[in-house]
Amino acid sequence: MTTELRVPLLLISGLAGEAGRYLADKLRETGTAVVDYDLRRVTEGVVRRRLRQGPLDALTTLELAHGCVSCTVREDLLPLLRNLARQPAVRRIVVRLDEVMDPERVCWELRHVLVGDRAVTDDVEIEAVVTVLDAATWLADALGDDTLADRDLRGAPDDERTVAQLTLSQVEFADVLVLAGSAPDAWTAAKTGAVLARVAPSAPILDLSHVDSKALRVAVPPDARRGEPADPHGTLLHGQPPLDPDCGITVLTFAAQRPFHPERLHDAIDVLLDGVMRTRGRVWVASQPDVALWIESAGGGLGIGHAGPWLDSPDGPAWEDVSAERRTLASLRWHPVWGDRAQELVIVTHQAETAEIEQALQGALLTDAELADGHQKWALYPDPFGEWHEEPCDDDVTAPARHDVNTGTGKDDTP
Repeated sequence: MTTELRVPLLLISGLAGEAGRYLADKLRETGTAVVDYDLRRVTEGVVRRRLRQGPLDALTTLELAHGCVSCTVREDLLPLLRNLARQPAVRRIVVRLDEVMDPERVCWELRHVLVGDRAVTDDVEIEAVVTVLDAATWLADALGDDTLADRDLRGAPDDERTVAQLTLSQVEFADVLVLAGSAPDAWTAAKTGAVLARVAPSAPILDLSHVDSKALRVAVPPDARRGEPADPHGTLLHGQPPLDPDCGITVLTFAAQRPFHPERLHDAIDVLLDGVMRTRGRVWVASQPDVALWIESAGGGLGIGHAGPWLDSPDGPAWEDVSAERRTLASLRWHPVWGDRAQELVIVTHQAETAEIEQALQGALLTDAELADGHQKWALYPDPFGEWHEEPCDDDVTAPARHDVNTGTGKDDTP
């Protein structure tokens, strides 16, 4: 199906649920189908979906597919989108995701999970991902240590994410941010702006009271991702965020080419959880030289997963099979011994001393003497990162691995 024939799809995410529903209502025009997912009864084993299309206003209760929320929504949403896109009366589709849903995972499934013999993006075109923020509470959520369970907001019975992990990932993936309400004071407003400028510098910010369909379409940047999942081997500083401190918010970039000692890195990880609001990046440990590990932290929650092999690994992808961005980055840092292997982390702090973080990470790298020992000895290092938790639905469909393995919360819950 050609691009011109695909039906535009707008995804709305964000913890500000009421504001998100209000935005979806504002976008409901003639020819627009609005879909709304509600996970508030997931502990009872059900997901609710509301569909409004012309005079139709239908509420459907979905039973959890083998206990998996992601599978339940996927198995309902993807065929629904294809069905709606084939209806002549539907000229646009708006999907408001439940507050705890990850828009990046949904977009990955739209592009990669086959319905019949092809992906749903053959029928719909993601025109934008919009994240709605509550100006009064977003900063506290992004800086806090609450888990979703603390707020009774879990997307699944075993959902261990922190509120900060969720809300920051929703903001980072957005093409446009919509701000609802107002900050309680000037300092909160200024600090919120400083954070957003550093974690989502490319996303324009609109006021909910002034948003309509035309304003959203105009606001989407020409180079917006439009649902394209991030490349774990791509650039970590999207949109050229300001690197100067502002309102106590500081961006630290850590880069090195020698490997980490697995035990010392494990011990050093605590520095990424105290006074740090966000960490994202890839690392390599001496005991696992052929795989990149992806690290994310926010709000005392930590996620570590496989980001796939390095280009220089024996089973690494061919150069022509990866993005031009990855090839360029690999060429710039190529090492005669390590190839494209490198430590690259972007750390956004609000209380921590950046010098202490850098010192801890530098201390976790192999020493000159350890480097001289060579690969055979490195392989014998005790490795806290060697055991991986498998998701129950990995055999069904696998989204990018860094989102699916070994996510925990709290400083003492590292792998």
